[in-house]
Amino acid sequence: MSVHSIPALYQRLFAHFGPQHWWPCRSGQRWEIVAGAILTQNCAWTNVEKALDGLENAGLLDATAILAAPEAALRQAIRPAGFYVQKARYLRAVAQFFREHEAECLRSHDTPALREQLLAVPGVGRETADSILLYAFRQPLFVIDAYTRRIATRHLGLDGQMPYDELQRQFLTALPRDIQIYNEYHALIVALAKESCRKGGCGAFCQAL
Repeated sequence: MSVHSIPALYQRLFAHFGPQHWWPCRSGQRWEIVAGAILTQNCAWTNVEKALDGLENAGLLDATAILAAPEAALRQAIRPAGFYVQKARYLRAVAQFFREHEAECLRSHDTPALREQLLAVPGVGRETADSILLYAFRQPLFVIDAYTRRIATRHLGLDGQMPYDELQRQFLTALPRDIQIYNEYHALIVALAKESCRKGGCGAFCQAL
């Protein structure tokens, strides 16, 4: 495996995988993206989809419905995503934020201020906040997750264990300020990590990079 620059690796991954069309939700609605970002914490996406199905079947398709739902019904709907007691509380908290700040998040260009507001919501850490802001509200942030850290270590010659904001800054500095590139690059990193650059070792494409 060779060490690439951040832009060069993006070009290589895009040439191999093509556009990823993220965020992977069914409706494309902002609230589903927000809910998915909470539900996917410590959870495989296949189980997130089951939890989203549960919310749909229970008629809990928007932030207002989440806030009005009986606690038992909400917990049961999201049970497949795990930690359902905790995540029900987080969903209510982020639903309140969504109802109060959706318009502001769409029109504001003060991304750092929006991020600080979102980080104050229970259950929202840096990765979750950045996923919500990038994918639901098209704010210019690069998402750092475990896959990004793995690829940064193996293919970019970076310390994948550096603090979140510092590693994020590496990507933001190296790339054009382009929301679509941030969106696509993170999705491509996930594709590489799942297909070939696995936690336990590298497949053929990973080795050939």
